[in-house]
Amino acid sequence: MGAVGIIAEYNPFHSGHEFLMNQARLIAGNDPIIVLMSGNYVQRGEMAIMDKWKRAKAALNSGADLVFEMPFSTAVEPADLFSLGSVEQLKKLGVENLVFGVEDANLNFAYLGSKIAEIPQNHMDFKDYSQTYSTQYNQMVAREVGYEVNQPNAILGLAYAVANYNLGSPLTLHPVNRIGAGHDDLLNRTKAVQSASAIRNLLLHGEDKEQLKTWLPKIEADELAKQEIYPNWNLLFPFLKYRLESSSVEELRNIYQMSEGLEYKMKQEIHLAESFTEFLRHVKSKRYTYSRIRRLSLYTLLNVTQDDMLDSFNDQSLMLLGFSKIGRKYLKNNRKNFETKIVSKVDKRSAKSGSLHLQVRVDRFFEQFMHVDQNFGRRPLEV
Repeated sequence: MGAVGIIAEYNPFHSGHEFLMNQARLIAGNDPIIVLMSGNYVQRGEMAIMDKWKRAKAALNSGADLVFEMPFSTAVEPADLFSLGSVEQLKKLGVENLVFGVEDANLNFAYLGSKIAEIPQNHMDFKDYSQTYSTQYNQMVAREVGYEVNQPNAILGLAYAVANYNLGSPLTLHPVNRIGAGHDDLLNRTKAVQSASAIRNLLLHGEDKEQLKTWLPKIEADELAKQEIYPNWNLLFPFLKYRLESSSVEELRNIYQMSEGLEYKMKQEIHLAESFTEFLRHVKSKRYTYSRIRRLSLYTLLNVTQDDMLDSFNDQSLMLLGFSKIGRKYLKNNRKNFETKIVSKVDKRSAKSGSLHLQVRVDRFFEQFMHVDQNFGRRPLEV
């Protein structure tokens, strides 16, 4: 069948992810399952609830053979760029199949992706600011393709399919029906599978952590229960406020994705806002989604500039977080054929430029809260 890829955040890794891993194993057989996982920052513009090493270990213990860290410049992007960067990296690793969870696996994602990719660009220039971008996108797809995209995993699945088509369709797509709770469902204690959002909310509200063992692998549940701090925007808000208050408009203008005068709006609103939720609500408009504002807030907090992201795009490498025996054999036999650089150990030389330089820099902030070095002195996990 060939190597099977999974694009993931595992924020945190739960029983629904175990189910998808098992489905991937049925497809992979004796071939490796390769996971490309977001690091300590995730696509919606937030810190991960648990560090990348512990999340990688949970994936390896549940059947992954290789876990690579997705570069920050891919991980914290809107769905189209997140998908394009991820699919391209899997292709460079020799992956032939992509497994992903969706609400309806009966949809022909490859066909829909090809049709969406062929829509003329001028049909996708949305200028009706009385409606959100996502609403206009859904309407355009329904009009052009005949299918309305209205569920989060279907939207991401189609983004994978579009990216795959634009790259020459190197991967065979394998959608799998999700089980249990939906992507953003609230906690439902009667279900064996909870959404990652519900689990994070439980942790952030200090509820009974013993229940975690119902929805997460035991080792990870124990690790999360012992964790003293769970990174979240309420914790980060004072640092964002300081950055915005102390930076000039000219400095803010250099931040990645800062456009159309948002630097003025953010400086204006941060002064009066008493929480991140309040700040988001005041900056949010029909033109910008909450996810867009969260990502921009994260870029601002971490001082990620246009040049930083360009350097990362132009010099990308993947950090190996862990491997199994099957994964080690795959690396040994195929590494010379990979079209991307693999880093097993971070040192001053490898972290001097490109995507690894940015990764190390942003992880320094994460380390201030977790008190564990995330890069230097770390070696890939082996199971």
